[in-house]
Amino acid sequence: MIKVQNITKTYGATVAVNDVSFEVGKGEILGFLGPNGAGKSTTLKIITSYVVADSGSVYVNDVDALKNPMEVRKAIGYLPESTPLYMDMQVLEYLQFVAKARQLSGSEAQSAVDRVVELLNLRRFLRKNIGHLSKGYKQRVGIAQALVHDPGILIMDEPTSGLDPHQIIEIRELIRKLGEEKLIILSSHILQEISAIGTRIMIIKDGRIVADDTPQNMQRSLSDRSGLKARIQGPEQEVVAALGKVGGVNTVEAISGSGSDTEYRLTTGSGGEISQGVFKAVADNGWTLSALSPDEHSLEDVYLELTKDSAPQGASGNGVAAAEKAQPPESETTAPVEAEETVSEASEDDSTAQEGT
Repeated sequence: MIKVQNITKTYGATVAVNDVSFEVGKGEILGFLGPNGAGKSTTLKIITSYVVADSGSVYVNDVDALKNPMEVRKAIGYLPESTPLYMDMQVLEYLQFVAKARQLSGSEAQSAVDRVVELLNLRRFLRKNIGHLSKGYKQRVGIAQALVHDPGILIMDEPTSGLDPHQIIEIRELIRKLGEEKLIILSSHILQEISAIGTRIMIIKDGRIVADDTPQNMQRSLSDRSGLKARIQGPEQEVVAALGKVGGVNTVEAISGSGSDTEYRLTTGSGGEISQGVFKAVADNGWTLSALSPDEHSLEDVYLELTKDSAPQGASGNGVAAAEKAQPPESETTAPVEAEETVSEASEDDSTAQEGT
């Protein structure tokens, strides 16, 4: 169980996280979604105790993250956005190092390494230097280090970054499987990624949570603007005018097509039945109605509605993207293992890396 209570984090004059509260329980896969710079990474760093909030509190399995950060780190497997790896170490050597840092030894450490190697399909790369792997396989090694100690909580920041489509599908299936027994939080700015994996979606904008629900309920959240799509053969301006007079219709908008064959979106705030009125308006004017269907809102509609710039979110909209950039380098604030043996971040141009197959 993770309980976040009113956490706030500022960097200078900017607010990265603004009074955020939520709870997550075992068996949930929480997708943390938001634009770049919305405050996702900062929130995850606070939960994992690598960054201290200015105010508020975080409890992990009833342990205060501020008072007992080492206990919290033991309970969590963490994959930061920039995966911290030793590029000159072999995959096996690195995973053994992580197991040792996690205070595993002997047969227990060997079993732990074998388990994550099989989970992430790394067997054929064990003797390869991490720096010689493709970006996708480096990411797999990063996920493996987060799972070495078999934590009950797994937190991943952009876990499928750099993976090819086949690898993305494999990692999604792995996350779903792990989610049956673990509490998982994963962040992304890619809607399709979160909706494909998450059992619950939380949207953050300018450091504030603007939505928190299941994907299905979020799609229903725009029901107050439900309506129809109608394809009509008729003069566009006259069609818009006639449909606008239909009882229950709030707005009429031409959305595709042109000339005498155009598709229109009709919205109704009441959610009332307007199809009969549309039929009558078309028939009375001698036009042709070739298609009429419900205008169902997608998660993309919800996301765009909640994160658009014109939607103010209190006093937090004051340069969060700049705040996230103002944080210390990832290697100073994050690590996959205990603080005593921090794994430093290394960066390398992956365009010349090879898988070594």
